[in-house]
Amino acid sequence: MGKMVLKSVYFNGSVRDILISGKKFAKVERPLTAADYNNAEIVDCSGLAILPPFYNGHTHAAMTLLRGYADDMPLQQWLTQHIWPFEAKLTPKDIRVGSRLAILEMIKSGTVFFADMYWHREETIKAVKEMGVRAAIGVTVADALQTPELTEASFKFLQEHRMESDRVSLAVMPHAVYTVSDKTFKRCVEVARKEEYILHTHLAETATEVKDCKKKYGCTPVELMDKFGALGGNFVAAHCVHLSGNDMTLMAESCSAAIVNPCSNLKLCSGIPKIHKMLESGMLVGVGTDGASSNNNLDMHEEMKLTSLLTKVSSSAEKLPAADALKMASSNVAIAYGVPAGAIVEGLLADALLVDLRNERLTPNHNLVSNWVYSADNSAIKHVICNGQFVMRDRHVDGEEDIMKEAELTARRLAQ
Repeated sequence: MGKMVLKSVYFNGSVRDILISGKKFAKVERPLTAADYNNAEIVDCSGLAILPPFYNGHTHAAMTLLRGYADDMPLQQWLTQHIWPFEAKLTPKDIRVGSRLAILEMIKSGTVFFADMYWHREETIKAVKEMGVRAAIGVTVADALQTPELTEASFKFLQEHRMESDRVSLAVMPHAVYTVSDKTFKRCVEVARKEEYILHTHLAETATEVKDCKKKYGCTPVELMDKFGALGGNFVAAHCVHLSGNDMTLMAESCSAAIVNPCSNLKLCSGIPKIHKMLESGMLVGVGTDGASSNNNLDMHEEMKLTSLLTKVSSSAEKLPAADALKMASSNVAIAYGVPAGAIVEGLLADALLVDLRNERLTPNHNLVSNWVYSADNSAIKHVICNGQFVMRDRHVDGEEDIMKEAELTARRLAQ
């Protein structure tokens, strides 16, 4: 990989040239020299601004094939009567088709990383490698949803694999406390600790989950994770809608991370996470979309804005200002998953969005970050860069027409 100069790009209130060397930002704040331009690809960014891209902290990529399939019902009914029966029909090829559609949607809406909890992980890995983005791919474990042979195969996969590429890592993902036995969950914790994997699970998503956990174990789901030894710097919990004060303290003091999914939680009537209290406790909090069957899109921009607005309406207007909301949808997620990216900073991996300042929603430009969080939509994104390479130029992603066609045909067959 060579050099790239983003020429005349708007950054932090001024126009400058930014050097990308290989996979990283080499010069952002410093002026470039003649040698920096030598043998570099020069990209004219006049009228464009550079911003951090989005990092989707929790999703189920291939569920794009279920978009709009079963809507407007509570979580457990939605899962047991509709989603799980549909998913039982999915083949490995279907998973790859759905994952490619998901990645296309994410790129188009400015996302370059996602944490994926799903089945047939090999197929999702292939799609990620092919399309040039980043991902933490879950080796998903759920006793209640798979045979003992498949559970053993998951642990074997973790033993035999590690870093799939410089853009793809694996994570241990026990589905939830209500689908994973105590013995298996503890085994997941042990493997994640020993092999230094990220440990990711659904946690405290519904009031029913918390109630059932207290009835069975005499404690909250977070307290159960503490008993299992799961909490720590490599623990990332999705949803976290129903956390007690003690739950937040446990997660903050253990350096555990939470990924909130407000669109999905509202749509499934799961509730509104206490984001301002989570942040006040010192917790690391990021944002994710959940799957396209419960959101119903993978638009992190929409999720970012809603996160900020929900925090304000449940606390006060000054809570979670635009700059902090952007961090929750970018660098906070990168930190949670150990990715040295998420900001336009020298030495970090070169992931970025180039947005069109002439877009009507970015005009006038009193405050670019405020405009980006509260006003703009995906139409303002012109180019997307991941790992020092363009994954979208002029709003076009290579192969997007074929990806859409194949996904449509596959979804029709599965719905029959």
